[in-house]
Amino acid sequence: MPKAREAKDTDPFKASDLARSAALEDAKDEEYVGSLLGIQADDERIATYLFHANLPGYQGWNWAVTVAKVDEDSAPTICDVVLLPGAGALLAPDWVPYSSRITVGDVGIGTIVPTALDDPRLVPAASALPGDEDLDLHELFEFGAGKTRTLSIEGRDQAAMRWISGDRGPDTPMAQYAPKNCGTCGFYLPIAGSFRAAFGVCANAISPEDARVVAVNHGCGAHSEAIN
Repeated sequence: MPKAREAKDTDPFKASDLARSAALEDAKDEEYVGSLLGIQADDERIATYLFHANLPGYQGWNWAVTVAKVDEDSAPTICDVVLLPGAGALLAPDWVPYSSRITVGDVGIGTIVPTALDDPRLVPAASALPGDEDLDLHELFEFGAGKTRTLSIEGRDQAAMRWISGDRGPDTPMAQYAPKNCGTCGFYLPIAGSFRAAFGVCANAISPEDARVVAVNHGCGAHSEAIN
């Protein structure tokens, strides 16, 4: 963008008053149009006049009035009047899609959260099936047969990292003070699939982790082999 001339510099089209009147017409109130900040000469026939915008909620914004002349002898004509942010303008934050803002606490009874067709955490179930092996029915369902989509490698990695670093991973105070880890507990049920060696579900009714996915090296005081 061409550098703005200072307001005190020569007005190339002698159209400062015309530009200001156009800004006033758009603003509907004289107090909303401040002093002339500068003039941007876009080329020999087009210039943009910048005025302070004193509109509520538009701190640091400017009125930008574009003026044109067909030739040296013609009268200047208003092309456009817009509000533009200045260097220190107060701007709204970048828009983030709802699907990227939703958290666990936002999903309640009756809430529907569509999953994008290109979600990298999922792949077509057919892509997850080994093509050169004969699998029994149990193995087919473990790989995702019968589903439209199943977890991708990226989806599994994200889940594993989330669970390991979460409240039921190995580094929590609960796990640090446990007599033994979950993998040696009689109430520990390994989950199926590629996570079997790393995660399971607690089945101890008195454990704070009952019915939750826990890391094999997590632990709590309700271990089946804890000694009084």
